[in-house]
Amino acid sequence: MSESLSVPVLPEEAVPKRSGANGGWKDFVAGSLAGAAQVAVGHPLDTIKVRMQIGGAAFSGPIDCLARTVRSEGIRGLYKGMASPLAGCAAVNSLLFWAYSYGRFAQTGSLDVTPTLGQIAIAGAGAGIVNSILASPVELIKVRLQVQNSTSIAASATLFRGPVHLATHLAQQFGMRGVMWGFWATVAREVPAYAAFYTGFEFTKRRFAQALAGCDSSKLGAVPLMCSGSVGGICYWTACYPLDVIKSRVQNAAAPPRGLGYIASAAKDIMKEQGVKGFF
Repeated sequence: MSESLSVPVLPEEAVPKRSGANGGWKDFVAGSLAGAAQVAVGHPLDTIKVRMQIGGAAFSGPIDCLARTVRSEGIRGLYKGMASPLAGCAAVNSLLFWAYSYGRFAQTGSLDVTPTLGQIAIAGAGAGIVNSILASPVELIKVRLQVQNSTSIAASATLFRGPVHLATHLAQQFGMRGVMWGFWATVAREVPAYAAFYTGFEFTKRRFAQALAGCDSSKLGAVPLMCSGSVGGICYWTACYPLDVIKSRVQNAAAPPRGLGYIASAAKDIMKEQGVKGFF
């Protein structure tokens, strides 16, 4: 769950059912607010993550990165680039929920049918592909703003006032290629990430349901669902973290890449510079 947009939407059977026409928009608003809260709380940690991924050799560890960022840029330095995921979380949550639900429906013929874990993984992977359409440009803007002004990381010499200024610059200089910079790297990350998240969440939730609720997951309370979501989050990052490092490197390069070979090229560069530890 890239702090970005990656605020995974829980499978709908994990969410209490609402009756009436107001249920849909209430769920949307609640999900959007939850996503915004996640961005606000998690963005400083995400900034440290991104800076370590791009300029890891310049820091002795995350504490060193944190201290140097605050010392040179103040607390505000930890919140650079936050406007991009904050503005995009509602749209991304909606797209992700639709894509995941459609993937389940396409396999089972009904959202009332309990899918297998394999079907859950396929639906999650498909949702990751669709989610990349919005996640890629939002992540691009976030990543480039997060390293701006850093004295330890080589970033663009142009200082951008915010996401709109940066997006306009990229579109004018590179066209659509600049806006979708690193799209395939984002797809490569999102596919295993969401396959793992939804599978981990669903597996854990079903085990809780067997143990605590007579196999009825709708009767589970907040704590078991939170624990299930935590397991899903661990599965998410375990499945995709090296690919997330590659994506961050690609999206902070001097120019957008061409073709598909750039993912392997970025991986080779990281291995050459830092070895296996560079991916973690």
